[in-house]
Amino acid sequence: MTTQETIELFDKYVIANYGRLPRVITKGEGCYLYDADGNKILDMFPGWAVSGLGHCHPKVVEALRKQAGELLHIDNTFYSEPQGVLAKLLSERAFGGKCFFCNSGAEANEAALKLARLHTAQEKYKFITAEGSFHGRTFATVTATAQPKYHEGFLPLLPGFIYVPFNDIAALESAFSDEVAAVMVEPIQGEGGINVASSEYLQAIRRLCDENGAIMILDEVQTGIGRTGKWFAYQHFDVEPDIITMAKALGGGVAIGAMMAKAEIAASLVPGKHASTFGGNCLACAAGVAVIEAIEEDNLLENASEMGRYAKEKLEQSKQKHHIIDNVRGIGLMIGVQLTSPGKDIVDKCLENGLRINCTSGTVLRFMPAMVATKAQIDQAVEILDAVLSASA
Repeated sequence: MTTQETIELFDKYVIANYGRLPRVITKGEGCYLYDADGNKILDMFPGWAVSGLGHCHPKVVEALRKQAGELLHIDNTFYSEPQGVLAKLLSERAFGGKCFFCNSGAEANEAALKLARLHTAQEKYKFITAEGSFHGRTFATVTATAQPKYHEGFLPLLPGFIYVPFNDIAALESAFSDEVAAVMVEPIQGEGGINVASSEYLQAIRRLCDENGAIMILDEVQTGIGRTGKWFAYQHFDVEPDIITMAKALGGGVAIGAMMAKAEIAASLVPGKHASTFGGNCLACAAGVAVIEAIEEDNLLENASEMGRYAKEKLEQSKQKHHIIDNVRGIGLMIGVQLTSPGKDIVDKCLENGLRINCTSGTVLRFMPAMVATKAQIDQAVEILDAVLSASA
């Protein structure tokens, strides 16, 4: 099919709830995409931060092929080896918790909120989240998302959610009461603009949760599975949460989400209280196992740290040349370039020149390369961005 034929098919049969780019992607390999018109695109935001190993990593592809020939899915009234193995691998790389598997980050966050309510006292029904956060699009998680633009058209939202400024310890302390069941935050706000939490802020959450019998939930949907150079971003901050959620990079491109909770908290999630028909299916879990094995075999945590430092250095050099860049921030391969004016046109022009990046919060360019990215690919990306900024000046 031609590009236009595919677009016409979507126009007729697919609900138009996405602002789609006028490209039909036919192939992905490593840090590159290929479209139906034969264009090669350097992808510095692969799969909306899903393809952490790049597109179609050979180890993930092989694991999927093998598992597909054995067992695609079995319901959770049975045991399956891939789910058990993946849970073990994740637990050993975090804080030794127990896992619940689902299909997305929103579902993982939904499960975390429900578990917090189940585990804490009955009168505890409130949740504290941070302004600028993004936690998903189910009714609970869109309510937890403290950005009014995501609430439009869905009012009234669920009761019991309290929003406080990100990194504001005083506001956090003022929001606490005996009715708070949990605090949910991202250690680095992704959609909110690559806003990095301070160690003091996360440690204050830990202290206040302990003092008030509340649960500390870290949304690691975007930060988890190695993107920051550690398995989970909380490991940069000398703090240990009660629950973490993850998705995106966990499946290497396959839909999967997970919630991990400390064993004593996980014990409150008993049969009948929560479930997911497709959660923990054999195919997705086999992909997750392959992702973890590939990260370790190829030393990709180290590469994420090294390439993250290199990318920030290159972008800082761009800042010296372009007044539109205000600052560069982030950890590992989760980098935000703060602009002084809107960035959508810059993103569009970069794509025209063969580079895919993202703009969030209106003025923040998101660079989130795959963990397999090389210095040459980062150089190429920054060169394209420089050329676009020079032409736009």
